[in-house]
Amino acid sequence: MALQISATNPEHPAVLLELPWHLPLEEWPEEHLVPLPRGISRHVVRYARAGDEVVAVKELARRPALREYELLRDLDRLGIPAVDALAVVTGRTGAAGGPLEAVLITRHLGGSMPYRSMFETTMRPATMHRLMDALAVLLVRLHLAGFAWGDCSLSNTLFRRDAGAYAAYLVDAETGELHPRLSDGQRDYDLDLARVNISGELLDLEASGALHPSVDPIEFGTEICARYHGLWRELTRTSVYPAGKYHYIERRIRRLNDLGFDVAEMQIEHSSNGDTVTFVPKVVDAGHHQRQLLRLTGLDTEENQARRLLNDLESWMATQDDHAPGDPLTARPEVLAHRWVREVFRPTVRAVPPGLRGAMDPAEIYHQLLEHRWYLSERAQHDIGLDTAVEDYVKNILPGLPQTAGAQTPGAKPPGAPASE
Repeated sequence: MALQISATNPEHPAVLLELPWHLPLEEWPEEHLVPLPRGISRHVVRYARAGDEVVAVKELARRPALREYELLRDLDRLGIPAVDALAVVTGRTGAAGGPLEAVLITRHLGGSMPYRSMFETTMRPATMHRLMDALAVLLVRLHLAGFAWGDCSLSNTLFRRDAGAYAAYLVDAETGELHPRLSDGQRDYDLDLARVNISGELLDLEASGALHPSVDPIEFGTEICARYHGLWRELTRTSVYPAGKYHYIERRIRRLNDLGFDVAEMQIEHSSNGDTVTFVPKVVDAGHHQRQLLRLTGLDTEENQARRLLNDLESWMATQDDHAPGDPLTARPEVLAHRWVREVFRPTVRAVPPGLRGAMDPAEIYHQLLEHRWYLSERAQHDIGLDTAVEDYVKNILPGLPQTAGAQTPGAKPPGAPASE
């Protein structure tokens, strides 16, 4: 069989032809390779330079190579975090004319690291918890798309930190299966494999002295199950909110926050029966909300204030007709964010008389008003709106606040607010 290169981009075959396909992958000369850290794999894997790109090259049998190539392309079409499949090379022959295994080529995920490289510095438990959360998010998203991984593990995942956000990416789809919908049994099987694999990998790290002494490998393996189940319940529970009940949407966001996740994307579908809301979660690092709010709006706030304002901004953007996530023809988030500052944030803050603000800065005022609206809406069982919340806050809450009100802990309930559920 002649050498064949099946590629997603017509420009790739010409570049890939320069690589030494007549040699087994483990014999490739250093001049073609890029010294990047590699994870554990049952196959030979190397990083190589192909033109201006760095690619991961994995050697395996022809049929699984073609199958994994198609599965990775399917995941890309579904918007699932996974490595990009670039090409499959088949029909390879050695210098003596003997057949060589096929090769799957994926794009190197910039800024990512295999878990063993990340644990070389004895990672802190708090960071490990965030990585487990990121893996739980990935597994939930795969299952929502109907993809049964069949071998979820730290070894088959790459982790990337981007502007404070932790994300997990599927690397190995060889054992995966794509279905229209997964049964509870298929999901439970995947989750049990993840628990066993992760505990085993952490035990291996413990034996090598690379695991923080306070980390229990068995407990961490079990933790992903709890995180998965909590996130799955919150994301798959279908809710249709009647018009004027937007505080229900905020309730869902708060529950995701309580689980340790934030809303990366929110979509609201309008219908005659009400508004159906879809959330996409993410895992963030400390200070992420401050940086994101500053980038989008120019507002420099405390972290809890920024989280609260970003949730309000996201909810507001989702209701705008010119906002469609992923559509390049619609208004960019930065444009909408500045419109929110001009049309919502500033007018609301200015509605509070300066003489009653005390030591509170504009971000804290707006934060407190959002909290007050939330509690009033919960009590009234419908969204009372910002104008009503401002009027009640100015009349009934602000006069009783000390002049050092700005010293309250951001995120604390405003005085006089009713208890939440």
